[in-house]
Amino acid sequence: MIIVTGASGQLGRLVIAELLKRVPAEQIVAAVRDPGKAADLADQGVLVRHADYNDPASLDSAFEGATKVLLISSNDLGNRVPQHRNVIDAAARAKVSLLAYTSVLHADTSTLALAAEHRETEAAVRAAGVPYTFLRNGWYVENYTGTLGGAVAHGALAGGAGEGRIAAAARAEYAEAAAVVLASEGVVEQVYELAGDSAFTLAELAAEVSRQIGTNIPYNNLSQQDYLGLLLQIGLPAPLAELLADSDAQAAKGALFDDSKVLSKLIGHPTISLAAAIKTAL
Repeated sequence: MIIVTGASGQLGRLVIAELLKRVPAEQIVAAVRDPGKAADLADQGVLVRHADYNDPASLDSAFEGATKVLLISSNDLGNRVPQHRNVIDAAARAKVSLLAYTSVLHADTSTLALAAEHRETEAAVRAAGVPYTFLRNGWYVENYTGTLGGAVAHGALAGGAGEGRIAAAARAEYAEAAAVVLASEGVVEQVYELAGDSAFTLAELAAEVSRQIGTNIPYNNLSQQDYLGLLLQIGLPAPLAELLADSDAQAAKGALFDDSKVLSKLIGHPTISLAAAIKTAL
């Protein structure tokens, strides 16, 4: 039985979709906080179980019969480590043959502020003594293409990544990688550094948007503090705004770059190009 936590979220749903291409639906469990939001998954034959990262008893129930578990990292910034520990402990009690965790690119050396919770989680997984795989996901290209509407409407793209190159891939491609690992009958590696085949700067992203819409959309590079102020001004919660401003600042120093092409090798095809991602978004 393959358990996918956070299965009703954006990444989780995509992982389930990819697993359904590889294993029978009755071998997949969608572990979700609100089963009512996963009725569509149940309609596809997937077993839906209640699982709350803050409720160890619910996790024990959800992991009954588990052989493999995918721990999709919580989005509760600042509270993720204790939540993840609950999942890790439940997986250990279930004596799973594999615990996979969606970490962040180069988590062990990353200067990203968000990497700290991932490092702590990775350490907890190792300490638990269960067989594990870290899916160290790079940036989702949707982190940028999802906000293109605002950039086009305002006639400029703002950020703080300078000339840093960002090796982003589509969320669906990271989901496919997770499904490949979970459905594998052979030995999987303990660490996968996953990123897009090609990298781009935000200036190059703006230039490609400009080319496709036929209107010049310049890239305005801001200091970390100014970018944070802009994000707060448009209404983002402070923790998220701080995370995004820090991520761009670290990207300027190379924190989101990787050219190993491990992701495309794992999924068996090239990752999405910047032009294709922008075309889809537009």
